[in-house]
Amino acid sequence: MTAFLLALLLAAPPTQSTSAVPLEYYDARKLADADEAGMVGAARDAMQAAQRKLLDAGVVECALGKSHTDFSAFAIVLELDAEGRVRQTWRQGGSPLAICLQRYMRDKTLFVPPKAPFHSVLEVSFTE
Repeated sequence: MTAFLLALLLAAPPTQSTSAVPLEYYDARKLADADEAGMVGAARDAMQAAQRKLLDAGVVECALGKSHTDFSAFAIVLELDAEGRVRQTWRQGGSPLAICLQRYMRDKTLFVPPKAPFHSVLEVSFTE
């Protein structure tokens, strides 16, 4: 019986592994740091300009005219597809602003990355 089960397992078509998909913020952050490290010169400048534009628009949506008391630092990692659309996000930090910005960024377009998926991180600190 054991030999039969082993034969079935070996004959089964391979399934897509989810181990390459980051499930935790820290895993996604490592991918973002590595992906962004490969961006240099004009490409890095364009990426940073797109990050600023998205963050500025998100802050207008999430904070303008609203009273906030939690100004703790936070970071949001974005996974981009080949067209630059945000497909998944991970957040470190739980302030209302961080949560709102994470929601705002979903399905937005950042920039066309050099590869897909591409991971990018937006870090926000009110003290640095």
